[in-house]
Amino acid sequence: MPIKSYLAHPHNGKKEILTKAINALEHCEVIPAENENLLIVVTETDNKEQEDLLKEKIENIESLKLLAMVSGFNTK
Repeated sequence: MPIKSYLAHPHNGKKEILTKAINALEHCEVIPAENENLLIVVTETDNKEQEDLLKEKIENIESLKLLAMVSGFNTK
């Protein structure tokens, strides 16, 4: 079961839009930073294929400027 965490940087003024878009996806949890234009995204999927598809969906959100993985691991 892949579990990964990312830092998601929205385009200027798009933090709330990006938060809503990511929250609408399954297998995601979003934690907005209180003092920065930044979101922490944690994903938990059933397999690598599902994780790859989810990452692609996140990367295609228009309000996303940059997505950087912080850590990832796979549990059996």
